Amino acid sequence: MSILEVKGLQKVYASRFGGNKVEALKNVSFSVEAGEYVAIMGESGSGKTTLLNILAALDKPTAGTVILDGKNLKEVRESAIAAFRRDNLGFVFQDFNLLDTFTLEDNIYLPLVLTGKSYQEMRERLMPIAEKLGISALLKKYPYEVSGGQKQRAAVARAMITNPKLILADEPTGALDSRSTDELLQQFAEVNRMGQTILMVTHSVKAASVSSRVLFIKDGEVFHQIYRGSDTDEQLYQKISDTLTLLATGGMKQ
Repeated sequence: MSILEVKGLQKVYASRFGGNKVEALKNVSFSVEAGEYVAIMGESGSGKTTLLNILAALDKPTAGTVILDGKNLKEVRESAIAAFRRDNLGFVFQDFNLLDTFTLEDNIYLPLVLTGKSYQEMRERLMPIAEKLGISALLKKYPYEVSGGQKQRAAVARAMITNPKLILADEPTGALDSRSTDELLQQFAEVNRMGQTILMVTHSVKAASVSSRVLFIKDGEVFHQIYRGSDTDEQLYQKISDTLTLLATGGMKQ
């Protein structure tokens, strides 16, 4: 069953005075099944960020539709969009987006505080997530007291605690060192095995190679895709690298 359906998505930006127009997305169509782990790759300027912003209901398409769990985002009232985003989507950002004046625990609780959940319910939701992500002993620490990898695991916990339909990850390993990247990718794989659907935008071949499918965007369109099938992470890594080389040199046709 598809949890996310994207159909004929187009986004055109006009200059301030309506002169030059830039077509960031041309005709993007794809679907994501419940429980899938999909990576989106492409060169800078290919439309990845624009696509992510539209999926996150932070921007509106010029044309086309986005349907999340059967709900057309166009039909969500402007006054209800923040609540819809909070209830259905989890976010993991490159720069963590944690509040330094809050402990990790309070940062993770924040989406539930906004919905009026009791402390007891928040605690019951957090503890199994914190244990799986290996941050149980860090919950009373502040973001400036922990490493980048630990911050990102707290950000993943915050994304998971609302039981979202979909986690959107924007370059989640971009600010991490090699060891922290490996640890986080293991955590993402575990979160996905638990049934969580993940859509990740990334430049990192290593990050994409733990996904179950990779979509390549070029010039505002889905240009190619690779399914993991029975491939190991190493085999998928090589396929992704080869595809990116072909895309960059113009040696691959859609």
